[in-house]
Amino acid sequence: MKKTYLAAGRGVHAVSACFRCLLLIPIFVLGCFGAHAAAQTQQAVSRVSLDVRDAAIVTVFQTIQQQTGCSFVYNTSDIDTDRKVTVSAQDEPLTALLDKLFAGSDIAYTLRDKHVVLSKKTKNSPPPHSAQGGVSGTVKDAQGMPLIGATVLIQGTTTGVAVDLDGNFSLPQAKVGDTLEISLIGYAKQTLPVTGSAPLQVVMLEDNEVLDAVVVTALGIKRAEKSLTYNVQEVAGDIVTSVKDANFMNSLSGKVAGLQINASASGAGGSTRVVMRGVKSINGENNALYVIDGIPLPSLRSSQTEGTYETPDGGDFEGIANFNPDDIESMSILSGATASALYGAQGANGVILITTKKGKEGRVRVNYSNSTTFSHPFVMPKFQNTYGTSEIEPMMSWGSKLATPTSYDPADFFQTGFNETNSVGLSAGTERNQTYASASAVNSRGIVPNNVYNRYNFSIRNTTMLIKDRLTLDVGATYMKQYTRNQTVQGQYRNPLVGIYLFPRGNDIRKYEIYERPGSDSRYMEQFWDLEFLKGVENPWWITNRELNENRQHRYSFNATMKLDITDWMSLTGRIRTDNATINYTRKLSASTNTLFASKYGSYLNRTMTHNNLYGDVLLSIDKSFCDNAFSLQFNLGASIMDNKNQLTGYEGYLAGIPNKFTYNNIISDNSQSFPTQENYHDQIQAVYATMQLGWRGMLYVDVSVRNDWASMLAFTPKQNIFYPSVGLSAVISSMTDLSKAGISFLKVRGSYAEVGNAPERYITGPNYTLTNGVVSTATIAPAKHLEAERTKSFEAGLDVKFLGNKISATATYYNTNTYNQLFLYDAPPSSGYKQKYINAGKVNNWGIEASAGYKNTWRDFSWATTLNFSMNRNKIKELVPEGTRDPDTGSLVDIKEVNKDYNGYRVKLVEGGSIGDFYVKGLLTDDKGHIYVDPNSNTVLLDPDPEAYIFAGNTEARFRWGWNNQFSYKGVSLGVLIDARIGGRGVSATQALMDRFGVSQDSADARENGGVWISDDQQIPDAKTFYANSGDGMSMLSHYVYSMTNVRLRELTLGYDLPSKWFRNKVNMSVSFVGRNLFMFYNKAPFDPEVTASTSTYYQGVDFFMQPSVRTLGFSVKLQF
Repeated sequence: MKKTYLAAGRGVHAVSACFRCLLLIPIFVLGCFGAHAAAQTQQAVSRVSLDVRDAAIVTVFQTIQQQTGCSFVYNTSDIDTDRKVTVSAQDEPLTALLDKLFAGSDIAYTLRDKHVVLSKKTKNSPPPHSAQGGVSGTVKDAQGMPLIGATVLIQGTTTGVAVDLDGNFSLPQAKVGDTLEISLIGYAKQTLPVTGSAPLQVVMLEDNEVLDAVVVTALGIKRAEKSLTYNVQEVAGDIVTSVKDANFMNSLSGKVAGLQINASASGAGGSTRVVMRGVKSINGENNALYVIDGIPLPSLRSSQTEGTYETPDGGDFEGIANFNPDDIESMSILSGATASALYGAQGANGVILITTKKGKEGRVRVNYSNSTTFSHPFVMPKFQNTYGTSEIEPMMSWGSKLATPTSYDPADFFQTGFNETNSVGLSAGTERNQTYASASAVNSRGIVPNNVYNRYNFSIRNTTMLIKDRLTLDVGATYMKQYTRNQTVQGQYRNPLVGIYLFPRGNDIRKYEIYERPGSDSRYMEQFWDLEFLKGVENPWWITNRELNENRQHRYSFNATMKLDITDWMSLTGRIRTDNATINYTRKLSASTNTLFASKYGSYLNRTMTHNNLYGDVLLSIDKSFCDNAFSLQFNLGASIMDNKNQLTGYEGYLAGIPNKFTYNNIISDNSQSFPTQENYHDQIQAVYATMQLGWRGMLYVDVSVRNDWASMLAFTPKQNIFYPSVGLSAVISSMTDLSKAGISFLKVRGSYAEVGNAPERYITGPNYTLTNGVVSTATIAPAKHLEAERTKSFEAGLDVKFLGNKISATATYYNTNTYNQLFLYDAPPSSGYKQKYINAGKVNNWGIEASAGYKNTWRDFSWATTLNFSMNRNKIKELVPEGTRDPDTGSLVDIKEVNKDYNGYRVKLVEGGSIGDFYVKGLLTDDKGHIYVDPNSNTVLLDPDPEAYIFAGNTEARFRWGWNNQFSYKGVSLGVLIDARIGGRGVSATQALMDRFGVSQDSADARENGGVWISDDQQIPDAKTFYANSGDGMSMLSHYVYSMTNVRLRELTLGYDLPSKWFRNKVNMSVSFVGRNLFMFYNKAPFDPEVTASTSTYYQGVDFFMQPSVRTLGFSVKLQF
């Protein structure tokens, strides 16, 4: 089948015109502001007006801070804050006022950034080496500038000294064995032991949590954290490398408020479901967007499980899963619409911004890390081993009780999995040229035999200042090679777990480990398996060794960023990235595979997908203060284009006369199971956008942004563009008034509103034709030329606060979103000439809370940092298709009361007043009062014969989520503990249902011991076998197999030690760690892991049909730095 689609052309000229205009804007802005800028400097020209008489000098400091934003830094032992002064100034420069204020005193001042540093004047400061009987030295910053005003104290005493104007200090009272504390506001405190009289050279690093922390926001724009009007959570790169996972996104579980992460049951390298602030779209994408260094990544997500039969062809993968986490410098989580609005339709579901590492100035630095972990099944159903095989039904374990319990344990089938990651990174550079390069290898073996995952990543990045302080070029390249074999998600077919779990307990399974024997045809070995529990079930070892599913990927990318600093407050940046992937998937089913899947000679599938992604943008940025620094302005104007081309070609079919010859020329050409495949698509999104933030005295900030997209998915519709506005306001209360008496060091309130869109799926707005064997057929679904983009309107309000000198911090956000223009498919009126049509309607609401609180402190050699995060979301379908809605073409009424998505006996039902995630199941016949009907004659139950008799079972989504992360450190020993929980939500287990039916579960043994199955508090069915037989294929009586998915677990544990560098002559830093993941489940009632999913798309959540179990991981990590 071949599909073609034309991208929308409208908007091309608009975008190209915007690119040209961006080149003219700097000239215009320079003309407007150039003269004014030349007359400005920074704090030195801030002007002050005041008139005080006989007032405490600290009052003058506060007045100056209010007018200029400059804070005063000093030692209280040097400054008498109660000293009375009289001073007057009328619109005078700050420096002139300071000269008046300290005239005739022994106080000197220095302006540094937003700080006025005060210190005592020293005469003939002794050089660092002149101290006698004590210690001396210098204190400087990373650039070698003296840090005037820094204090050096002997720990545990009040004895200390301030650093002088040249950065020197001398402390004669210090003696060997003392510990010095060096501190300065805005810099991380340091402690150094006194080991002798040799001069100390102290280099202090800025503490971003004390200074105005800068975070990366949409499009890579950096903003002061205190100025943000929306919630952004920034995490360091090492948060995903302490306990490594082949897909690093799984390492974020439980660590970020509002980030819902469910790992695929496919195992190593599989995809991950990442949802922020609830499911918004009924039929569209709900997973988050990934952005690397400001550039959105293509999803490349594979087809997901949509039923109980098998893992989809192609395996399970996504684009972000093959990224090297050791290349990550930091990540920003943009969970709200306001934060991600600048990404348009792509960012409607939240954005994860990844900033990668760059080369650093200085000598060559090499970082090497090894992580080796071993895994075993974590959560499995409970099996019985006390009842043997039935004599009447040899596939069943409903036989008599065994004299000695059988030694058979299904867990023995699983092997010890392992994951070994080796990574090396190199950084070096000069002032004008820095390079970073890395290489990593991930080699994994799953717990299911013959499941393999290997990945190799290479990257290089170079940053060059072509014109000093003016023009910078940043270029990079990456290459990835990946191989995956035999990923098993779940299902009845080609899943070894079915046979392993249901195997009769009185039989000897060891004979089936020799899974093939010579047969009637000497050309091939035949599968040995004489059992069939369910249709299509095969020998487990045959499946793992003779039914090979292999996936090979090659991916390479090139990117370049050029930044021109036009002035010190204006820059122009252009970026381009090309990302290309080739994915080849083969499925080889050997001769004598079950004929449901192959001929007696086998079956062969071979498909190749190529994906080409091109992204380019240009961004004009202005960052300027004016009106004596009373106002600050950040303005960005840009345009971008993203172009995606995808081609899938391949073939599959039953093999002809030569067994196990897997080639196209050995496929039966005229078989209904043999056919070629060809699918193509070409998407393009063009956009223009602008954002502006206006700040006043570091206290009030207003954000406004707009974006307009032209999306090819809206081709042939009257409105091919999508417009997104957003506005936000934040107020830093702690800068408006002194809250120190209340112990509050920082307090901010914020609020924002935004609208974002989500383009419809491709193809549906234009005519489509199917070409099969040279015959063209018209699609049965009418072109949806009237469609508009889905639209989400979002509001959020939040609070950020820090106490006790930033030791305690807390943040909370309330949000409320409504998503309109949902996409529905309905039966078309006959007069339209089509069977079905699309229509826009509906409204889905999500509201919730995201909150986190943290504490950190250091007591001499011991430090503790703890963070507790919490999130909740409530989803409600406010409206489907309103009553009275009419077909836009024929005028006939459109009546959609509910939308059903059926998976055998499991149904997702969407109704007005319900929630996305509500599911219904099949169950037993009930009486008029709703009680299970028990036949009085046979004392048995019956299945409800009504095919539409579904029972509401609950909702798959959690009510609450929380995580508690602790980090302890003492003299080089570190301990990390992460406990997280999911509260609420329900799921079903067809695995448990079939285990009960075949008599292999512990529940079935308990029922036999207890005289039957209790179906209510006062009803018991004595014949357990007959009762469990109602499960049929596992989906017929799911109402009996609904479980709470509440769980609390020890998610991560790390215990590490930093080896003293003196052991390696101070040339190597080395740390070793014990690491563990999923070590203990404090609470879980489900027979499967609720945090693992068979599908990482929107639906088919909370369904266990012989799903591969999650794993407990133990191992070690070694890190070296040269």
